[in-house]
Amino acid sequence: MTDEPLSEIAPVSAPDSSSASVSAPASDFETHASSSTGRVWLVGAGPGDPELLTLKAVRVLAQAEVILLDDLANAQLLIHASPDARVIRVGKRGGCRSTPQAFITRLMVREARRGRQVVRLKGGDPSVFGRAAEEIDACRLAGVPFEIVPGVTSASAAAAALGSPLTDRDHARGVAFVTGHAKPGGMDPDWAALAACGLTLVVYMGLSRAAAIADALMAAGRPASLPVAIVERASLPGSRVLASTLGGLADDLAAGSVQSPAVLVIGESVATGLSAIPAGGLATLIDTQAANQTAHSSVRQQRMG
Repeated sequence: MTDEPLSEIAPVSAPDSSSASVSAPASDFETHASSSTGRVWLVGAGPGDPELLTLKAVRVLAQAEVILLDDLANAQLLIHASPDARVIRVGKRGGCRSTPQAFITRLMVREARRGRQVVRLKGGDPSVFGRAAEEIDACRLAGVPFEIVPGVTSASAAAAALGSPLTDRDHARGVAFVTGHAKPGGMDPDWAALAACGLTLVVYMGLSRAAAIADALMAAGRPASLPVAIVERASLPGSRVLASTLGGLADDLAAGSVQSPAVLVIGESVATGLSAIPAGGLATLIDTQAANQTAHSSVRQQRMG
């Protein structure tokens, strides 16, 4: 298996727009693995814990010839890749220097059109804030067959880490995934509408705007006492959770040291998961399943400030 820095990748040209044929996703990797036509696999790497990778993702990784590795995908997953696979790291992380999406898309299409089996390995689920739309459009435009392999999204991992449900028959009859990071010139979510729906809200990429989001939800009528959990590095050893409320979130964040990647989980459904953590407290979730290969976990609390 070769690990290639981007600086050594030959320049890639834009996909040929003369081909407008659309190829439906295939249902079986092995049917096409020996074909001269390449294929793209948008594979969800899950939230970080290697044990949360799906069996289908393991199978696809084993047969990939080129792997475009996302920065949020756990590199330990490469143990499932073929020794002959080319691994190209195409990091994308908020607030850091990132590989341009247009470059990733062109590289992905180019390798597939050369007849290679290409895996785009993304953190979480590729269809949930994973820029899958642009990559799907590029494949369709170039006539490149593709398939999406779902992964465990961070919202599910955060709820599991808290020991809380995302939905609750008494408090939350649904859940909404929203982004706190609009594209340049894009519109923010309709926080008033989201406040009115009464659903559990999971905000991705919203850490830097968490206080503003809390203000917007309270301005729309949500109570200041509404529970908020900020879960950092969900499913990984050393994962931490900040227990707060809409009204106290700004002060709690200012006193703490929560870092990205993290998701905000807002709603009554997480109250039970936060009951053992003092308001404003930062707890470390010790994942002994990952650290010690057991199925148990414990929580060590520490007061902030």
